[in-house]
Amino acid sequence: MSSALGINQNNDWYTPEFWLKPVWNTLGNIDLDPASSLKANETVKANNIFTIEDNGLTKDWYGKVFLNPPFSSPLLANFLKKAVKEYESGRVEEMIVLTNSGTDTQWSKVITDKSTIAFTIGRISFVRPNGNSVGSTSRGQMYSYLGPNKQKFIDEFRKIGKFWIPNL
Repeated sequence: MSSALGINQNNDWYTPEFWLKPVWNTLGNIDLDPASSLKANETVKANNIFTIEDNGLTKDWYGKVFLNPPFSSPLLANFLKKAVKEYESGRVEEMIVLTNSGTDTQWSKVITDKSTIAFTIGRISFVRPNGNSVGSTSRGQMYSYLGPNKQKFIDEFRKIGKFWIPNL
């Protein structure tokens, strides 16, 4: 995850560069990664980040946002609620959120009801803080898009060939 609101096995899963390419192609420059670390941002390359010390849940978000939230409860649900709230506030132009594809969960409904979704075909090998890739996660992932450029999101994620976008 790009993230870190606690250093434990569930929260520090950094997004590998390959899986960021469609994010960059959709958003262009990322203005903010609100759940990040200096190490994670070496790859994400957001103009601004909120770290565990900043606590992105207590800050206003803005511009073009990429969020790979902490995967532990209740942080995941709290970040997804915050993401929707910040987008609906108008401060966020567009946002892409990377989570596990837990479509059977309550937290998933918070974001999927409001966004366009692209599911990974296969699982992301996230990078741990020590630089090692995790061979496999417990389930696949999904990217949720909030913004006015849904077709661009769909086109960019389809180009990679590693995504399934439902209902097209």
